[in-house]
Amino acid sequence: MHRLKNVTLKSLLYCSILTLMVSCGVSYSFTGGSIPEGMKTVDIQYFENISALVNPTLSQNFTEGLKERIRNQSRLSQVSAGGDGIFEGFITDYTITPAAVEAGTDRAALNRITITIKVKYTNSVKTDDSFEETFSRFKDFSTQNTPLESQEEQLTKDIILMLTEDVYNRAFANW
Repeated sequence: MHRLKNVTLKSLLYCSILTLMVSCGVSYSFTGGSIPEGMKTVDIQYFENISALVNPTLSQNFTEGLKERIRNQSRLSQVSAGGDGIFEGFITDYTITPAAVEAGTDRAALNRITITIKVKYTNSVKTDDSFEETFSRFKDFSTQNTPLESQEEQLTKDIILMLTEDVYNRAFANW
């Protein structure tokens, strides 16, 4: 009998929380984002790479990474124009720089790939959530045993994951 009361009490509490979340006018997702009620579509435009150092696949990979993140973490439908939310911008910087010098030499013991993007997000449902912001992430690597060419694809993939998480959180979790 005592166990039945606990289950019933937990069920009531759970239903109460869900009702409260729905009645607040914001749709919550268990991935950490909140999508304004009434927002149904999103338009993610192509992020052109305008940095001095060009990685030929970076624009496509970033744009597709952002689309995938939003597709997997929200209920929004993607459209090619006129979405309730619009993401647009540029890859403004892609650099490979030394991060640490090898003792007694002029060679880099550790290098760093940095990607910087400028994002403009327009939210036509809740205009206060719109923003224009720069995001930057990096990943350190060594070329001691493996050349950059063998690592670059995975390094940029890792950075894109971090950047798309930052953009998603900024747009839908206000982080």
